[in-house]
Parts: sequence; structure tokens; C-alpha cells
Amino acid sequence: MSRVGIVFISHSEKIAMGLKELVTQVIKDVPIEAAGGTEDGGIGTSLEKIQQAIEKVYSDKGVIVLYDLGSSVMNAELAIEVTGLEHVKIADAPLVEGGYVAAVESGMGKPLDEVLLAVEEVRMKLKRNE
Repeated sequence: MSRVGIVFISHSEKIAMGLKELVTQVIKDVPIEAAGGTEDGGIGTSLEKIQQAIEKVYSDKGVIVLYDLGSSVMNAELAIEVTGLEHVKIADAPLVEGGYVAAVESGMGKPLDEVLLAVEEVRMKLKRNE
């Protein structure tokens, strides 16, 4: 059974890979990829890395993309456009908390829109606790 795929985008390769490692320690059956840093290992984001990560985890269930800083969303949007894939959603949620919730929800076999809703509710819950 395929599940909603997840892509973690960070300006730091170590942050993206560390989050993938953290989440996959608990959630084993969800396709997750990290797209962190630039091609030369620097700080930033890479359109190519993001595109490849999306394509790698994509299935008919779709993909949720989470990101760390605002500028990475621009490359995420471009990558989605370049892939031409329809069922790819960018979540407006904290990377770590949202990424964990996305993996849990996907692991339960929920559809893309339900996973996205659960992930974005994390942001709202955190705002209420401020």
C-alpha cells in the first residue's frame, strides 16, 4: 500500500538529514526524502535536490513538502512546477513538528488532504500556546 510521500527542505543538509533520521526511527513505512543545502554542501536550497526528492517519494497518494525558511518555499514551488506532478502540496507548518505529524498521518494511510490538514493544524496549535 503506497503512502503520502514527505519531503523535508532545509537550508542545511544536516538539518534535513537529521530530521529524516529522527522521523524514520519511529515511522518506517512512509517514503521520506531530505533536500537540504546546495549541491556543493553549502547553506541554501537546491531546485534540483528538491525536484529529485519529490520525484523519488511521489506516488498516486501525493507528496507533502515541508520547509524551514521562507526562501526555500520559492524553490519548492519551482520544483513542483518543473516536475509537472499534480498531487504535491506545500505545508505551512513548522518543519520538525509538522514533519513528524506528516509521517504519523501518512503512516496511518490517510489521504493527502487529510495529512496536509493535520500538519497545518500543528501550526495553529503552536500559535494558541504562545
